[in-house]
Amino acid sequence: MIGKWQPQKFTGVYLLDPFHAGDPRGEFVKTFHIGQVADVGLQFELREEFYSVSHANVIRGMHFQVPPHAHQKIVYCIGGSIVDVLVDLRKNEPTYREAISLELSAAGRQVLWIPIGIAHGFRSLEDNTCVVYKTDHEYAPESDTGIRWDSIGFDWGSEEAIVSDRDRAFATLKEYNSPF
Repeated sequence: MIGKWQPQKFTGVYLLDPFHAGDPRGEFVKTFHIGQVADVGLQFELREEFYSVSHANVIRGMHFQVPPHAHQKIVYCIGGSIVDVLVDLRKNEPTYREAISLELSAAGRQVLWIPIGIAHGFRSLEDNTCVVYKTDHEYAPESDTGIRWDSIGFDWGSEEAIVSDRDRAFATLKEYNSPF
């Protein structure tokens, strides 16, 4: 059995309620199936997978890779919960420079599909929150960048966020000249 894809406000962004089953032993969740991707007309060749573990109130973002190493991401939470935030950097989209958010959690089991041209970040809502990322292009330091999390017009819900020096040094959304 395959889960259901839900289109989001931004073109090409989807939320998946994946197949899951539970019994007295625990749960089984299918987070990726190439047939699911093809069924909604998407293409994805898994090139890299990694995860982050964050304390409560950590903000990571807003990250993306620019061409020629731009990538799509598949993101989900396997421990804890996050407020996941996306900013559309695609100049030809009606949602250009808009931000949207949704909550992802281990308990909710949802999977987020993020296309090229979308900046991604999140705020961890609890300690030991683990977020998994699948990408269709390897990490390329020369193409890896971001925009400041506090320049996107989004209320992160935390006055005492923990943010890396790297994320603090990014250009603001207004300053950023998008290649997308």
